[in-house]
Amino acid sequence: MDLDRRALIAAGLAVTATAGAQPRPAAAASARFPIWPGRPPGSPATPVVDAVVRRSVDGPADDIAWPHVGTPMLTVTPAARPTGAAVLLVPGGGYTRVAVGRNGSAIAAWFAARGVTAFDLLYRLPHDGWAAGPDAPLQDAQRAMRLIRSQAARWRIDPVRVAALGFSAGGHLAARLAARSALATYAPIDAADGLSTRPIVAGLLYPVVTLTEPFAHGGSRKELFAGTPSPADLRRLSTDQDLPADMPPTFLAHAADDRVVKVDNSLLLHAALRRANVPAEMILYERGGHGFGLKRADGIAFTWPEQFVGWANTHGLGA
Repeated sequence: MDLDRRALIAAGLAVTATAGAQPRPAAAASARFPIWPGRPPGSPATPVVDAVVRRSVDGPADDIAWPHVGTPMLTVTPAARPTGAAVLLVPGGGYTRVAVGRNGSAIAAWFAARGVTAFDLLYRLPHDGWAAGPDAPLQDAQRAMRLIRSQAARWRIDPVRVAALGFSAGGHLAARLAARSALATYAPIDAADGLSTRPIVAGLLYPVVTLTEPFAHGGSRKELFAGTPSPADLRRLSTDQDLPADMPPTFLAHAADDRVVKVDNSLLLHAALRRANVPAEMILYERGGHGFGLKRADGIAFTWPEQFVGWANTHGLGA
């Protein structure tokens, strides 16, 4: 079902008003804030304590990952000259950890420099005992999308024009966000939860898609389920299955030499999108491996960011 633009704008303004006047952020400054007012839904009896690890001994101080997340957060990187478009960035980590820093990411900065306000998501992990299990990350992604829209006036964005862009296991989560906008994963807690979770477009880079052999990413499958999953469990969380009629247009990028998440994942999802008559674009790189960002190891820029924005604009992003 298409988003009702006027309803979203009105709801976003109403939520902002009830929350009180919000200062407009400095154009280049990033800010972090929790997405839930208090403990997240389904918290275990013993609260989960946030934990970080360095991703490399000699890397930058903010090159960290989170093996435990008790306080899901958004880090916003506002556009200096906003076009009204926004993107929710969903990092990977195999559901073992979340590979995102405390500050805005380089990809967020790339989008912000082009007028797209970017939000990096720090989401919860199933292994920490949340009641929702494998749906705990989806709760956070849905809440994040609603919160972005509810504060549209604060960030100078159009609440309709919000994309989701996910990487690796974050691509799996972004695909679930796109495909399961009708799924109620938690009880509403405030006015923001009356807003849509459906992104206007979805971008998925080297995404985990299937949880079944022979192309499953075993690490993600192990982390999503506490015990031995049933075939029905695996099907429910495989994002090439049961695509809805309102699945947003979807962009895919993958490298054929990816040894972590097999390129067949993107091929499976692209075929499913075509069967469902969902507009889809796909880039297959010969080389790039897994986890590529803006540039290759030799310093040559990847083409996917410009291609994603150009394609997304044809589907309403308006960046």
